[in-house]
Amino acid sequence: MSINSEVLSQSNNPEIGLKLAGWKDYFSLLKPRVMSLVVFTALVGFVCAKTQTNPILALISIFAIALGAGAAGCLNMWYDADIDGLMTRTRMRPIPAGKVQGQEALNMGIIFSIVAVLLLAISGGYIAAGLLAFTIVFYTVVYSMWLKRSTPMNIVIGGLAGALPPLIAWFAAGGALSLNAILPFAIIFMWTPPHSWALALYKAGDYAKAGVPMLPVAKGPKTTKLQIFIYSLLLVPIGIAPAFTGLGGLIYFIVSTFGGIAFLGLAYRLLISHAGDEDGRAQDGALYTDSAISNRPARDLFAFSLLYLTSLFATLLLENGFGMLYSFGWGS
Repeated sequence: MSINSEVLSQSNNPEIGLKLAGWKDYFSLLKPRVMSLVVFTALVGFVCAKTQTNPILALISIFAIALGAGAAGCLNMWYDADIDGLMTRTRMRPIPAGKVQGQEALNMGIIFSIVAVLLLAISGGYIAAGLLAFTIVFYTVVYSMWLKRSTPMNIVIGGLAGALPPLIAWFAAGGALSLNAILPFAIIFMWTPPHSWALALYKAGDYAKAGVPMLPVAKGPKTTKLQIFIYSLLLVPIGIAPAFTGLGGLIYFIVSTFGGIAFLGLAYRLLISHAGDEDGRAQDGALYTDSAISNRPARDLFAFSLLYLTSLFATLLLENGFGMLYSFGWGS
């Protein structure tokens, strides 16, 4: 890994780290916003399994999955310290800001990874623990160390790691492999590319400066917007599918249908817009322009994609609420 001199001098200076680092800096290494989404989707996977589970073991399992996600985030921040220091969006993260040493982040990530996997093995079984270990390794080694810096399809393949938590939780709850176990995973997996590429469209300057070949940087805005629309077309029917498999009910069907229509509408609006185009000209390979007006469609889709995913999983959680009570042994 190549570390630029500024980041290296800051992150390896123990005096700076000791002077400025606080618990918030160490906590931010865990990527708490990502971790909260993992907890939410894992909870949905656990509830939807509809199995009888000891509530204490259930809480330990969810905590272990969250800790594993935080550990992966910690290892990602350790490895990405060089490029984080070059991007406006990430340069104030603890390591490039000189508040935490890279070695500290690495140690935290390794320790938390081991603890998370062992905890889940005890509370949720070896299959769930094995999947969690695979997720951490995949995100750290395959995505962070390889895909992210080598291919514009990084987020497509790397999205596997972010999609696994509900499936891990499903197995931790004692559920068997089935279509309903796979659907929440499939929704997140197909949701990740349009969500991430919408952000990359209006943050492409940052990625280009750091040498990260995100799709808008490597292939241009026109190709990116087309790919976003294609993945959106694939996402919507998968998002509606749980209403027809028994995983979701009528409310879910309504939410996923109208949410899907809105998602497609915003994706099409982005497709025909000038978001990311140089001087407003739609052309492949165009340079990124940071225009608040021209990039509004990309920002809107990014924001709505979060609402869309949250709505789908919140509805599944609501409709399977009685299943949650049953899983804790309170329904009988």
